[in-house]
Amino acid sequence: MNVSAPSSNVPLPRQGRSNRGRALWLSSLVALAGVLMLLSLAIGTRSVPFAEILSALGGRVDTIGEAAVATRIPRTVLAALAGAALGLSGAIMQGITRNPLADPGILGVNMGAALAVVVGVAWFGMASSHAYIWTAVCGAGVTAIFVYAVGSLGRGRATPLKLALSGAATSVAFSSLVIAIVLPRNDIAGGIRSWQIGGVGGATFDRIGHVLPFLLAGFALSLLSARKLNSLALGDELAAGLGERVMLARATAALGAVLLCGATTAVCGPIGFVGLVVPHLCRLVAGVDHRWLLPFSALAGASLLLASDVVGRIAARPSELDVGIVTALVGAPFFIWIVRRQRVREL
Repeated sequence: MNVSAPSSNVPLPRQGRSNRGRALWLSSLVALAGVLMLLSLAIGTRSVPFAEILSALGGRVDTIGEAAVATRIPRTVLAALAGAALGLSGAIMQGITRNPLADPGILGVNMGAALAVVVGVAWFGMASSHAYIWTAVCGAGVTAIFVYAVGSLGRGRATPLKLALSGAATSVAFSSLVIAIVLPRNDIAGGIRSWQIGGVGGATFDRIGHVLPFLLAGFALSLLSARKLNSLALGDELAAGLGERVMLARATAALGAVLLCGATTAVCGPIGFVGLVVPHLCRLVAGVDHRWLLPFSALAGASLLLASDVVGRIAARPSELDVGIVTALVGAPFFIWIVRRQRVREL
């Protein structure tokens, strides 16, 4: 089947926001991400002045500060890419399920990718970066299909509450399986537990290079699905009546989200709540038009993960907290607020 071209007559959700205002907010997010990247380069066990940051960006490593910045550059790039991937994938998942609680962590997709990687390492001796990435992407995809299938059982099809419950149950079950696999394996336990927290420490351009094609493919599929997500927001019947191939549109967008989640989990570990918090905040500014919401979510996700990484370095000096811990501290109260705001009876 071929994807039909999006109809120019498809009505978009009504919004009271001007394109000019959203463009200004988008520019502000770009500036914020740039500032946070500079802070990520400057702050750590050793603070580095701006002059040394500039010289390090020019390739110099003559001083301790310049050498420190050189090691932080790939970490900063990875934090920005991972945050953008998680924020964008969260917006996609909420769009295709029409579920305000959808998130790669809550729906169990991140944990499915993590379980697949742990099984590959523990039982098959997996060691190469490409094997990690492919295994994580496949694990994320299979988990997404499984959660949707379980949430579709019974009456009422895949309601938001059923998807959230099936995703949470799947996440807990997979987390228990990871522990059961790792506990008897002292040779891999330390590395797996550290990776499972979720972080961007130890990043290198070599690791980023391995995961970058998967992220770029995920970004492209996700952003190209914006108009189709606007059609799906009208309801499956109306979208189909307007000429949209509903299942194909949903599958294409879901593939983009799975690529983003799986690739990010492979290189960073399962980082939760970014995909939940970011789209909700972005809708306050960008509205519900996915042509704006998706770029907003990518930039805001990058900013959130960069800020979390900086906060983690400041909060535990001279050590640091992994970004997975910081995002959990931010995201858990936000999740409770969303549940109360939506009033579970309405889900």
